Amino acid sequence: MIGRVVLAALLAGIAAGFLMSAIQQVRITPLILQAEKYEHAGGHEHGTAATEASRDEAWAPQDGLERTLYTTLASIVAGAGFAALLAGISVLLGIPVTAGNGILWGLAGFLAVNLAPAAGLPPELPGMPAADLLTRQIWWVATIGATAVAIGLFALRDEAWAKIAAVILIALPHLIGAPELVSEESGVPPALSAAFVANSLAAAAIFWCAIGGFLGLAMDRFAKDA
Repeated sequence: MIGRVVLAALLAGIAAGFLMSAIQQVRITPLILQAEKYEHAGGHEHGTAATEASRDEAWAPQDGLERTLYTTLASIVAGAGFAALLAGISVLLGIPVTAGNGILWGLAGFLAVNLAPAAGLPPELPGMPAADLLTRQIWWVATIGATAVAIGLFALRDEAWAKIAAVILIALPHLIGAPELVSEESGVPPALSAAFVANSLAAAAIFWCAIGGFLGLAMDRFAKDA
């Protein structure tokens, strides 16, 4: 049983990863390359000393084939991981992921992992200001957890208290507020930043729908009777 579920998640992740990689090459990577020009030109000089000192020493893939290969690999790994997460939740809850509801599972993942955190911490281009890394990570993880539980309450419970609790969980991270920026100065043009946020969220939505859809098809094929 577990082996067939893992196989289904792996196949779904590979398929969704290749799709995401193609979208990134067309819609996202060009925006990152533009932002890197502003970063290298000194458009963002207010970061911490450690960040500035390590930037020149940090390894990064070369533009072209090397960047494409690493982007594709990262997308496949992420897709497989997210597909395994959805499959695991499905098994624990006893609610199968199928071809008929897979996209709904994917949309739930997008809402929890991408859309809800983006309300406070939108996707960032190189050279853009950012708050302290640890506080961002804590807020990001807490927001994902609260939103995921809220989605579960909405979907699985009919009681009024569950709906009220779900609304509170969704709102709570945003009422607390995301970590504040140390500085708002940036050499990245606002239009470029806005385009990156919009394209990143659209790509993430497609990615998650693909994960859910492919996982549903794979589960029907390999783990339907598991």
